[in-house]
Amino acid sequence: MDQKLIPSYIKNISEMLDDGMILTDKHGLVLLSNISAQEYLGKDPIDNNIFELLKIKELKNLNQSNLDDDLEKEFYYQTDDELKRSLIIKIKKIEENLYAILLLDMTLQRNLEKVRRDFVANVSHELRSPLTSLVGFIETLLSGDVHDDATRSKFLKIMDEEAKRMNRLIDDILSLSRVETEEHISPTTRISIIEPIVSVIAALEERGLNKKNKVIFNDKRFNKDNSPLIIGNFDEINQVFMNLIENAIKYGFEDTDVDVQLLQLKNNELNVQIINKGEGIPKKYIERLTERFFRVDKARSSKIGGTGLGLAIVKHILIRHRASLRIKSEINKKTTFSIKFPLA
Repeated sequence: MDQKLIPSYIKNISEMLDDGMILTDKHGLVLLSNISAQEYLGKDPIDNNIFELLKIKELKNLNQSNLDDDLEKEFYYQTDDELKRSLIIKIKKIEENLYAILLLDMTLQRNLEKVRRDFVANVSHELRSPLTSLVGFIETLLSGDVHDDATRSKFLKIMDEEAKRMNRLIDDILSLSRVETEEHISPTTRISIIEPIVSVIAALEERGLNKKNKVIFNDKRFNKDNSPLIIGNFDEINQVFMNLIENAIKYGFEDTDVDVQLLQLKNNELNVQIINKGEGIPKKYIERLTERFFRVDKARSSKIGGTGLGLAIVKHILIRHRASLRIKSEINKKTTFSIKFPLA
């Protein structure tokens, strides 16, 4: 069947649907697809073969089966991109040489269930340690075994640190849960890439975190008026740069600079690099850095107030923005975090 022979009312109905809709002929050639289907598949499938786009072996029987008799009408499918989108695929024979394929996005339901499980596991495991510590010190103070002010003050200081640690953990767990739930939903707003970087550097200066390391960002090619634009959520991109630049300061050698650089790439991409000089990260650990609660040096991470969730949050925010993170590190030299953004 020719695309031109498809009635216009079918095209109009397909664009009204929140779910993805594709029409093919009996050989699998895509004749029509709506915006949702294009988003789910990551491309416009028109004139492509559906058998190549959806790797479902049963679907290949489309051109030799009667849908009402031989071909199962519903399949589960997971995309092989970064999002791992979960789809329920339903197939209906419209006429002799026309098939309708409906793509139902179940990613939100899957993410919500995963977030629920992870949240319970994380809270019960990660909060147990500071909570146990707090309970122990409170019981000791209430028992009356502490008689001098110096010991009492020491206990209260530790309790204060543990309570703040619990607060940071809860904040980060909630933040990660929210980002994971919504990572399949792309932002729609155009934002400057420079504004969140400048905002983060100013915030770190106010907090005095850059006293031992100076953050250098003086790219004269760009300013607020001619800044490269990306499609993004300002607060989330701000959080990405806050985590990465703050880590670069904390894990850098004293009196060394943290460089933030913009590199315009081909194919409408922008690379933002955050570079510090420090102890570096062993190669065997680099792939695990974005895992939740993974720490290369647990003692040092706890000492500087890390929760082990910062880079996991960064990873899922970047997935939502269709951006990618690459990490390179030389021991006792420099470490580079590179983020590749698609330009608006």
